[in-house]
Amino acid sequence: MKKIGLVVKIDAEANQKAEEFERWLRSKEIEVVKKENFLKDRKLLNSSSSSIAPPDLFSVFVLGGDGTFLSAVRWIGDQSIPILGVKFGEVGFLAETVAEDLLSVAELILNNEFITRPRMRLLVKVLRNGKDFASETVLNDIVINKLAIARLAQIKTYINDHYLTTYRADGLIVATPTGSTAYSLAAGGPIIHPEVPGIIMTPICPFTLTNRPLIVPDTSSIKIRLEKKTSDIMLTFDGQEGLEISDQDTIIIQKGLHPVNMISIPGRHYFDVLKTKLRWSGGRV
Repeated sequence: MKKIGLVVKIDAEANQKAEEFERWLRSKEIEVVKKENFLKDRKLLNSSSSSIAPPDLFSVFVLGGDGTFLSAVRWIGDQSIPILGVKFGEVGFLAETVAEDLLSVAELILNNEFITRPRMRLLVKVLRNGKDFASETVLNDIVINKLAIARLAQIKTYINDHYLTTYRADGLIVATPTGSTAYSLAAGGPIIHPEVPGIIMTPICPFTLTNRPLIVPDTSSIKIRLEKKTSDIMLTFDGQEGLEISDQDTIIIQKGLHPVNMISIPGRHYFDVLKTKLRWSGGRV
């Protein structure tokens, strides 16, 4: 018996579709494992224990927007379970299909008529006073930014232990190609095709106008420290969890060992999605 994971946005329309989808799956004698989603503010890291998806899931369907999708990716963890996004959000860069096509697409997937495309993740380690303190993986990005009343953040940055610069800015985004269309894009970063092997560093409102977004090879190790006496700074992981950091912390960012296996439906092209979501000429909304 196949076992399907289901992650649903807290939304009346999405929940109605999920109930219909569950009935359809159970009629085919497919077991459904549903991840509980709770409506609450961004969590502090390690503020609560997180459940992990069962390892024997055939695939995971996500009915929601990009935030729900990122939550589902965290639920899967380092496992290689294929995942599909079904758009119920405003933008939906991570969605592969829409609600109207859910059952027909699900039929293809259950019949193994699909491929997966690996999406790079970043492994982020936080050392506090030289000792391991936290470790997380992200699909989109990590963001270092100041709290509302803080001064400009001063962020010392190294590439492969070679000093790059000290950003004086509202913050810094380190993103994957998948995350290039998220916060990094809003901050003026470039759009990178998901198959390009790079990591994007985008300063947020830099004090020095010549501090521009930078793309480094995905083999790079990025090390970040705050200048002395820098305070009221938050590090967030995919916008899902956060951790307050200080000049006692060192952040190490590298390509993760475990990509996300995103299901790809035949006939759907990345550039068509891109121009539709960004409303370029030739795209339909």
